[in-house]
This record gives sequence, structure tokens and C-alpha cells, in this order.
Amino acid sequence: MAIQTNYKTALEHKIFGVISKASQELNVDSYVIGGFVRDLLLNRGSKKDIDVVAVGSGIELALKVSELLPKRPKVQVFKTYGTAMLRFEDTDIEFVGARKESYNFDSRNPIVENGTLEDDQNRRDFTINALALSLNEKTFGDLSDPFNGLADLENKTIKTPLDPSITYSDDPLRMLRAIRFANQLDFEIEKNSLDAITKNAERINIISGERIVDELNKILSTAKPSVGFLLLYQTGLLDIILPELTALNQVEEIEGHTHKNNFYHTLEVVDNICPNTDDVWLRWSALLHDIGKAPTKRFNKKQGWTFHGHEFLGGKMAKKIFERLHMPLNHKMKFVQKMVIMSSRPIVLAQDIVTDSAVRRLVFDAGEDVEDLMILCEADITTKNPSKFKKYHKNFEIVRKKIVEVEERDHVRNFQPPISGEEIMAIFDLKPSREIGMLKEAVKEAILEGDIPNEYQAAYDFIIKRAEKLNLTPKK
Repeated sequence: MAIQTNYKTALEHKIFGVISKASQELNVDSYVIGGFVRDLLLNRGSKKDIDVVAVGSGIELALKVSELLPKRPKVQVFKTYGTAMLRFEDTDIEFVGARKESYNFDSRNPIVENGTLEDDQNRRDFTINALALSLNEKTFGDLSDPFNGLADLENKTIKTPLDPSITYSDDPLRMLRAIRFANQLDFEIEKNSLDAITKNAERINIISGERIVDELNKILSTAKPSVGFLLLYQTGLLDIILPELTALNQVEEIEGHTHKNNFYHTLEVVDNICPNTDDVWLRWSALLHDIGKAPTKRFNKKQGWTFHGHEFLGGKMAKKIFERLHMPLNHKMKFVQKMVIMSSRPIVLAQDIVTDSAVRRLVFDAGEDVEDLMILCEADITTKNPSKFKKYHKNFEIVRKKIVEVEERDHVRNFQPPISGEEIMAIFDLKPSREIGMLKEAVKEAILEGDIPNEYQAAYDFIIKRAEKLNLTPKK
């Protein structure tokens, strides 16, 4: 891995010169630190957020920087945390005073005191995030690396500056961050650090669901999330955070019949879906698509292992997971729930003769999400048999073509009946009643079954005939 070594050139962004000038005017030392420095040294491209630490008041430095910038950008001040933020061009810059921290056992919120640069580097989570570049006039661009973070970058190692057990116990969110960075950067977590995560896994219970989900989303957003989820499993964190998922990691045998390991299958599905979507909620759907299989698993002498109704139960379980982890309970949760409940529908179609009516019902039920559902179901093909793999994908191509044909002809996506309830009431001179609902439902079923086209006249004629059975006659 090529590590950036010309630090001064790396700090060519205009903002660093302005911060340097502001520091000099205030007679305060300042440094750029953390993720910006790490990614800059790794040549990962410029991050759109920069952390600046001032040996003094970060808020005063932010206000001075704003004074020196064109149009004096607004400074957001967070007095409680002693931090301030401003936006320059397309970059967010956060300023904080150097500090040292201590912790109480039942909270990850530290007791904060003013400190030196070294104190501030001591409190950082990993050696690769403790690297700092000077923004001071005489030492501009000099690297401060008290924990050999540069060597850890070169060796692709995640390591804590201080005792890992204390680091993770103090702030257990760092355990998830270690795994996330290992996944994002393709780094290894140092053995002592990995052992400390395992030892402190239960401490994750003091972290809010929102913080946990933020890290899970970042793991799911990587190119190969299985790396992170296997580390979560190995350290015991996954069993605490998502026990529904780890419950899938068992294979039983009865009378010579076994079933696949649905935990490892799930991780493979998540990896499979990643090249085809960046949508984190569709990736969540892949992660949760089989969670209903553990509680619905049954052995039948004739059929072997069955998981009847696992999709429907999985949808209910997905909602409970969203509630427990304080995830959004809006359209995002409903989307994941819908994908889980429908996750087997296209697979069944791809294995049987594809009828127009079955495709119409799939498109009707999936609506605007039918393409996402197809992406999920194609990712669900994990067979290692080359001929089966080819056959299943070929069948999915047929289903996709059928979807296009049926949609162009019958317009069932976001279905609107060709005759509204109000029109049916007018035809028969009726007020809202059970019969109106029955006629509307009958029209919808007739269209989905292909008995009539999705057109007004055909629907009108159908209703007149069906109404006779209900002893209804159109008004004259």
C-alpha cells in the first residue's frame, strides 16, 4: 500500500492556510487529526469533513477562521461539548479544544478536562486515528505520530493507542467502530484488541440503538459486509445485537436429512446483492430475509425440513428488530418488511411455469418495489451447482421479461381500478355498502387473473353481469 509521505503538499486545501493564520493570530496551536489524516495518508481521496484540534479553545478558533473566510460562514457552537463547526465550500470543519477524558462505568459519556495534544491523541480510539498534522506556521505539515499509527497503516492493522480492554470498556461503541474500519479498509484487528472486544462484548448494552445502527449501516454499505458480520459474530457482539440472525447458525440432521446453514447463506446473499445496489435498506432486506426460518423450522418425514410461513413471520420479526434498535418505523421499515414477506415469491415463479396471472399478482403486490424484489431474489441464488445456478438465473430473465410485458399491457403496478367506487354507486344508485366493495374486489381479481383487460368498458360490462348475482340493476 502506497502511503502519502509529502504531508505539506497534502494540506494544500485553502482552508488549512486560513486555519494556520487564525491560530497564529490567537497564539493557539492547532492540528488536523483523525479520519481526514488517515484517509489522506492512505490516498483514499479527500473526506468532506475535517477535524481540527486546538490546544486552547476550539470555539474561539472556529470564530476566528470564520472572520478570515469570504462571506464569514455561520459557526455552529456546541458549548456543552466545547466544539464548533462551520461549512466552507463543500467541506464541514469541526473544531474542538484538546482535552483529556475519564469515564464512569455505566456511561460512554466522558468527564472532560482541558489537555495537551498528547492528551487528545491518548483519547482517540485507534492509532490510525490519532495521527495529527501540524497547522502551525513553523511546523506546518509535520506529522505527530505517538503510537506508530503510520506503521499500523502500512501493516493494515487496527489497534488501540492504550490498553484495548480499557479503551473498549470506556466507550463500547469503539468495538463496532473497530470492526467497521477493518471491514471498510480491509485491515486486520490486532489479536489483543480482538480478544478485548470479545471480553467486553456485553458492554455494548449501554450503547443506544441509534448509535449501533449507524455502525451497522456503515458495515452494510461496504463492498463485502460479510467480513464485518463474521467479526461481529466471532466476538459475540452479533448475538447481543441481532440474536435473530445468529439463531440461523445451526444445522440439524434427522434420519439423514439436513438443511443448509441459513446464517452463512444469509451473509452470502448480502454480499451478492452489494454489486447491484447501494440502497442500505435493500441490503437490510437481504440481511433479514431468512430470519423467520429458525422459529418455523420443522421436520416432516415425507418432505424433510420445512420452513412454512417463514417469510410472513420474518416480516413481523423485522418490525420488532426496527423497534428494538430504534430504527426508523416509517416507509423504510415498511419497505424492508415488504421485501422479507415477499422474498420467496419471484423464486417460486422462476422455478415453475410462469403464468401471466402469477406475474400480474407479483407486480400488483410489489408495486414500485418489484425491481428491488427481483434484485433481492437473484442475490438469494447461492447454489454451488453451476448448471442449477445458470438455470435459475435464466428463469429469472424470463420472469423479468414477463413483468415488462404484463406491465405494458395491463398496467397493474400501482393499480388503479378502471371504475371507481363512486362510479359503481352512480351506476346502481347506491350509497356506500358492502356490495360496492364486493364489486370493486371482483373487478380487481378479474383483471389480475386475466379474465378481462384493465379497461373501462370491459370492467363496466363485467360489473353489470356480476351485479345480477347480487340482485342489483343499473338505474335507468
